[in-house]
Amino acid sequence: MEETRTIIIEPKTGWFDIDFHEIKQYKDLIFLFVKRNFVVQYKQTVLGPLWFILNPLLTTIMFTVVFGSIAGMSTDGVPQFAFYLCGTALWQYFATCLNQTSNTFTGNAHIFGKVYFPRITMPIATVIFSLINFAVVFVMSIITNLYYMWKGENIQPNWSILLLPILVLQIALLGLGFGIIISSLTTKYRDLAILVSFGVQLWMYATPVAYAKEQLSEKMRSIIMLNPVSPIICNFRYALLGCGTFETVYWGISAIVTVVVLIIGILLFNHVEKTFMDTV
Repeated sequence: MEETRTIIIEPKTGWFDIDFHEIKQYKDLIFLFVKRNFVVQYKQTVLGPLWFILNPLLTTIMFTVVFGSIAGMSTDGVPQFAFYLCGTALWQYFATCLNQTSNTFTGNAHIFGKVYFPRITMPIATVIFSLINFAVVFVMSIITNLYYMWKGENIQPNWSILLLPILVLQIALLGLGFGIIISSLTTKYRDLAILVSFGVQLWMYATPVAYAKEQLSEKMRSIIMLNPVSPIICNFRYALLGCGTFETVYWGISAIVTVVVLIIGILLFNHVEKTFMDTV
């Protein structure tokens, strides 16, 4: 005898009507979106997935020339290339998560208007796809560090390397949280979409990616470290290179901000997805 299943579809009216079990049921769809993102991004490109390597490599070389050689900024005694590659790896992961999730509604309205599925699966897929990019750059950073250690350079990985998965998860959740907040707001305020890319560029200079926080004055350092991304990158760099110090207090503040931003983002995203087709 065949089993009969009944599916009841009910409208979601409250801010807290979030079905996490439903999201889990759509895990296969999430990985299909990951595959789609890969195909779309590198379709009809000459170098294809090699951009995984070239993009951060060119950025690191530019930072090394401009900030290291021309500006002569200190890198806490570690090789400049290793210093900039380490910071660039994590920052680009955050920036990619934020930029790509921020256009979830406006960029996929043609899909959302045709079929139902939990809308949050799409930004989750974006974060997972961006993790692949990050993994490639991270491996490059490890190889670079091993090379410099073999040459006897001042690179000293330490115990906090065990915290790397937590740091990567936090930066992903922070990028996801800010991204879905912006995505929710851009359904009504399209101006935000124009400001996102420019804002992320400015945000990078407010984060110790191209410079060491030790170069800043005590007052400026305190301000910079209140940026929730700063302690994550500083601790990531400390774990891999041994430069600087481990920021426990500021990291705790950053973790609280991450949780708050993610909760606000999910609630706002859940609320907007019910009516966004009327405004997009």
